[in-house]
Amino acid sequence: MPTNAFTRRLSQVAAWAVASLFVLGFFFDFIGMVTGPILGVWFVGTQKLRRGFLWMLAIGFLPGLITDWRKFPLTGSDHGLAPALGYVAWMLVGAVLGVLPFTFHRLVSPRLPGFLCTLPFPLAKMALPSLALALHYGPAFRVGVLAFFLYWFAAVVVWMWNHEFRPSKIGVGASIFAGVFILAAGFVLFRRFSGVALSQTHLSHTASSFLCLAGVLILSVWAIFRPGKHTSWAERLDTVTLLQSPFTGNSLHVVSDRGREALVSPSGERFPVRNGIPTFLKPEDLTGANRKYNHLYETIGGFYDDIQRAFCAFRGFDVDAYFVSYMRLLEVKPGDSVLETSVGTGLNFKYLPRGVKLSGLDLSPEMLANCQANLLRWEMNADLYLGNAESLPFVDSSFDVVFHVGGINFFNDRAKAIREMIRVAKPGSLLLIADETEEHVKSAYETTLGTYFKGRKEPVTAPIDLVPPEMQDIHLELIKSGHFYALTFRKPASA
Repeated sequence: MPTNAFTRRLSQVAAWAVASLFVLGFFFDFIGMVTGPILGVWFVGTQKLRRGFLWMLAIGFLPGLITDWRKFPLTGSDHGLAPALGYVAWMLVGAVLGVLPFTFHRLVSPRLPGFLCTLPFPLAKMALPSLALALHYGPAFRVGVLAFFLYWFAAVVVWMWNHEFRPSKIGVGASIFAGVFILAAGFVLFRRFSGVALSQTHLSHTASSFLCLAGVLILSVWAIFRPGKHTSWAERLDTVTLLQSPFTGNSLHVVSDRGREALVSPSGERFPVRNGIPTFLKPEDLTGANRKYNHLYETIGGFYDDIQRAFCAFRGFDVDAYFVSYMRLLEVKPGDSVLETSVGTGLNFKYLPRGVKLSGLDLSPEMLANCQANLLRWEMNADLYLGNAESLPFVDSSFDVVFHVGGINFFNDRAKAIREMIRVAKPGSLLLIADETEEHVKSAYETTLGTYFKGRKEPVTAPIDLVPPEMQDIHLELIKSGHFYALTFRKPASA
């Protein structure tokens, strides 16, 4: 067996083994105490803040409400249902206190640099519920050092997962975690075997909770006042000159009102900039198939990358080979300006050479938010736009390279999207359009996402018939065992 095949098989076995541990964590508490916090930190990190809080609250509260109903004080009471309702209220308070650390981590962690982003969860997990329990139970409740490291370990595992277990990141993080853990373990052992007993009073436990609470406050202030990551559009004059209204074709300029930027045309059109991303959408853009599949991506956007990674790991696929199979077709040189329409979470950007100017456009705010997070992890920069690939907000001949991967199969107007790609590409550019074939849509998507993909009026086909006849070097090939097509063509050079 070739070495690369052996490595993939080994990775596949490891993926199934890890997945089995997480499944066992639902049945065995000694495993779940490790896997549970990891799943919680990961899950809430894939969701919008409010949605993640509500989901976690439901997961933490409803099962206990169902399983503990026999403990409700319903009999032998002269106060009717009041004791039972009080019991349920305290259960809800406990669930909220259990969820708040996850929510706090989701809010603060992305705003902190490097390995510090792993600290919000363990500090909040020890500070909020622990402080409440310490105040309620007094000396009987102890704030354990090992518990802190268990929660910190959960945040570190998710951090390593998000960084794809890159050695350059993992080495630093693992060294810091191991160093602090060894010091703490040494302190505990010294206290136990030296006969030097520290006070185990109610005050000491409460003080340790307050210490964690102080850490929570410090991280919160740091996250709030840390300079923003987004470069002002007023500082991107070269980029703004390439923009135009996708509806009128008018040029745009940047205005700022109370710290909020917008792109404005001479006719008064206004396109707000939210979280560093200009918005070029109108209600008509979210109709028909565009609306249907945008709803899908808004729902799964947070899971999108992880689903692909897990699927490839379980099947033993070579992820890099999959991306390279179509990205190799592009003609990208250092210094080129590159545009990907329907950029999604930006996974293709990793396979482009460094030293190019990246731009990406997508219809889904959720996907673009995850793209921003990915670019930050990969230490890359790109100009991102919320808009419709059928009406691009760029002047003619703006980019050296234009490509699209995934999505065009279910556009409202595929022909218009292709014409827009051609319009904004420079003369002589090679364009790429790639997406799944009908075989893959039926075998994979219809079985897992039937609501969105069943009952289609026509099968998926590569849009080679929609490429204008004046294009040159038109070539269509099937890749990934016929589950994916890659269509390339060249825009004629100017005379």
